[in-house]
Amino acid sequence: MFTNPIVHHPAILNIGPLPLTGFGIAVLLAFLIAQIVSERELTRRGHTIEAAAVADILLAAIIGTMVGGKLYYVLVVTHRASDLWNRSGFVFWGGFIGSVLLCWLTIRRKKLSFARFADVAGIAIAAGYAVGRTGCWAIGDDYGKPYSGIFAVAFPQGSPASTAISMAENFHIRIPPGVSPDTVLSVYPTQLFEVVLGFVMFLILWKLRNHKHAEGWLFGVYAILAGLERFIIEFFRAKDDRFAWAMGLSTAQVIALSIAIAGIIIMRVREKPGKGKPGILAIPSIGLILASGCLSPSRAIVSSADSGTVHSPSAVAQRTP
Repeated sequence: MFTNPIVHHPAILNIGPLPLTGFGIAVLLAFLIAQIVSERELTRRGHTIEAAAVADILLAAIIGTMVGGKLYYVLVVTHRASDLWNRSGFVFWGGFIGSVLLCWLTIRRKKLSFARFADVAGIAIAAGYAVGRTGCWAIGDDYGKPYSGIFAVAFPQGSPASTAISMAENFHIRIPPGVSPDTVLSVYPTQLFEVVLGFVMFLILWKLRNHKHAEGWLFGVYAILAGLERFIIEFFRAKDDRFAWAMGLSTAQVIALSIAIAGIIIMRVREKPGKGKPGILAIPSIGLILASGCLSPSRAIVSSADSGTVHSPSAVAQRTP
């Protein structure tokens, strides 16, 4: 039925007796890239204390992602407690919620600004997401519905294999007439769709990183983009958790819409800097400005904290005639 699809084989790197899957490598690189992006962007904005704390926050994110992703898989997808100990079964939305919660607790304990971290986290998560989804491709997981067009992919060793019987049992997809249950079906390579869309999200957020809104606003943009990306992708995914009461939408789509709505609210609440809602750049001290020779004492006028207006040293220097 499906002719000349791309045949996928899982990527596994054996280091002695230890097999390292492409998924594990991708996740490792995803968190590494997220750390680099976060540290450099916070440093660029003048928040060196927060930049130094990124490693601790990242550890919380890793733990939250692993625990949240696995709990979501067991509670929402399989309903089998035994799956807690399987190597597979880490769901993105569960990991996202777990990561945000544990990061919030860690940042709160350190008495730092959650909004400040969140504003750069959107950029970092998008970058990490684009890389992390290559891991799903590497092991043949999270593929799409049966498809026979250009770039169709067959996963004979996928997780699970894209055989007719496997897709019928795991995703309730009807076996086409005349197709043997053992036939390997070709499907949409939705993992690669998400890699591309994740990179597009990163580019958009990177372009907006110098925004003039209050800290946290950019995370709202990320939430909208991430919600829309997942909502669209789910129409192509092989899924069995679609609800009649939600017009056939999947669990992930319902969550995606909720995340996008939350993003709109965050953007609205953090639209303008003000009291308790600073802009993204650290306020330079008067002493630092005077020491640099950029401004004379009589011209050293800096907006008050109540105004919420924040200027970088270069911005203040540009005001000097």
